[in-house]
Amino acid sequence: MSRTRQPSTRRIGAAERAIAVLDTLADGGELGTNEVARRTGMTPSTVSRQLGTLAASGLVERVATSGRYRLGIRLVHLGNAVLARLDIRDVARPHLISLVEATGETATLSVPGDEDAITVDFVPGSHQIQPVSRLGRPSIAHATSAGKVMLAFFGRELPEGPLRAYTPKTITDPHVLAREIETVRERGYAEATGEREPGLSAIAAPIRSARGELEAIAALQGPSSRFDAAAVEAAVPLLLARAEAISRELGWRPA
Repeated sequence: MSRTRQPSTRRIGAAERAIAVLDTLADGGELGTNEVARRTGMTPSTVSRQLGTLAASGLVERVATSGRYRLGIRLVHLGNAVLARLDIRDVARPHLISLVEATGETATLSVPGDEDAITVDFVPGSHQIQPVSRLGRPSIAHATSAGKVMLAFFGRELPEGPLRAYTPKTITDPHVLAREIETVRERGYAEATGEREPGLSAIAAPIRSARGELEAIAALQGPSSRFDAAAVEAAVPLLLARAEAISRELGWRPA
């Protein structure tokens, strides 16, 4: 820390490279040294030293059978330490449960991140077939309902194009995305059908803090074959009501 008690603006290259390695493993799963080097633009020798240091600290682990690397269990402990201070989970969870009971679909709670919305809690649906949800999973800003809510209500600049296409339905044109985000602001919720994953439908609504700022995002998701247009239409008022109830418990009042 500087004398002004503000974080230093100077950056440590080795730390930035370590973060890049962790981000790459988070996106790619199990990867070998050369693959990490290719994705990060580092030399294999640099990546090897980084992986060795991170493995010694438990932040990554080496898979003995393949020689590849993956994220380590210590990250779970660090993540839980962060999640433990997010009181929003305690407030929102009963409402997520109610949404699942009413719709049968998976309910998630996300918070705005640097680029995407991040899942901090979820309640799996009651149906046998459910989409995969996990803590810490990013909701891509331009390709998911939760990400669109973040763009609409968090005061964040829209990403510049061309945008990555995850499926043929992903919005990749920044101008089309801008119109979509304006629609989200007008109606107060977002939809995404097959934009991040084929065959997945989702809706999301903002949760506001006492100051009226975006605090979190409540969402419902399910297979498009079951969570179709009619089911989504029926679920929207339920989601909006629960998002407003959570917001009120956080101290928010409509203007």
